[in-house]
Amino acid sequence: MKNYKVLAALAAGALSLASCGEKACIEGVLSDAPASPVVISKLDVNRIQVLDTLQTDAKGRYSYKVDIREGEPEFLYVFYHGKRVASLLLERGDRVEVTSDTMGTYSVNGSAETLKLMEIERDEADFANRFAATSARLEDMDPASAEAALVRRDLAKQYIDYYRSRVRYVLENPYSLTVIPVLYQNVAENRPVFGQSTDAIHFRNAADSLATRYPNSRYVKALSEEASRRENIMRLGMQLQDAAPVGFLDAELPDITGKKVKISDLKSKVVMVYFWTSEAAQKMFNLDVFIPVYEQYHDKGFEIYAVSLDTDKTVWASSVRNQKLPWVNVCDGLGTASPVAALYNVAKVPASYFIVDGNLDAAPAITDEASLRKYLAKVLK
Repeated sequence: MKNYKVLAALAAGALSLASCGEKACIEGVLSDAPASPVVISKLDVNRIQVLDTLQTDAKGRYSYKVDIREGEPEFLYVFYHGKRVASLLLERGDRVEVTSDTMGTYSVNGSAETLKLMEIERDEADFANRFAATSARLEDMDPASAEAALVRRDLAKQYIDYYRSRVRYVLENPYSLTVIPVLYQNVAENRPVFGQSTDAIHFRNAADSLATRYPNSRYVKALSEEASRRENIMRLGMQLQDAAPVGFLDAELPDITGKKVKISDLKSKVVMVYFWTSEAAQKMFNLDVFIPVYEQYHDKGFEIYAVSLDTDKTVWASSVRNQKLPWVNVCDGLGTASPVAALYNVAKVPASYFIVDGNLDAAPAITDEASLRKYLAKVLK
């Protein structure tokens, strides 16, 4: 009988482990939170997606299984009343034990990648606290004082030391997905740790290395797109350093025949640099507003340099041909990663900029046909 019980226990354990085969299994305990809701979420590239809401038992225990595709690990998070109490990086078949408290302190067994993630989050928090404390010291100081200068130097050293430590981490862990959150860390709000143009090299190297191990991971694909965007900005910056001075931001992109056209090639008195995509509303704007205005003012010195931010060049070219758009139409197929979009600091489309007599003009916002006609009547009189 004893042998039977032992075999049954082993069989049950084996079955429990096998049940995680195509999933990842989370066995959690949330201290001081009996019969409480916990939310399981995952990172969907640039947003947090809620997967499920669970209820802990009388001892704060909960269990969850999540589908994970082969070769596509997932960043998963446990939240309690809006506070993240655990961060996990799990592969298919992982079985982890998570112990958390309601303040966000946690430990994990069963996942080496999660332990790395915990380490980098701890390092980031330590740096952020030190940096914030030092920054706070500046608030009551005379900016011109010697003491303030010393504090600023201390802040600079803290950043440089941390930046170097993060570069070292990325280089030492080329095949770990944990390098992705490292590359996107911030010193403070909207101040990235990897904010230099040359950091594009680190993004590219990380993306290429990770792609050899996780070619289907959406996180790696998104990182590669970001690397391309940063490379374009870096390349563009180098071009601008070597460019002759002009009164506007020049650009060179291919038209629907593949011929590259520069803004500076256009000799019209007024050139509207227009950013758009082939979605229905913007296509209607072409027909209802731009074409009639263009027909009236083109011979008077008005030209449009229309930059499409479509990623599908076939769709874009079809729109240009079907609508018979008569102005200069260009597209590099990089979408919002286009260096020209970065050059003009395009936050959303549609967006328009005007070059008048070779200089970028501080034109009013063009929102309809009337405002465009009013502006052109003024500058082309």
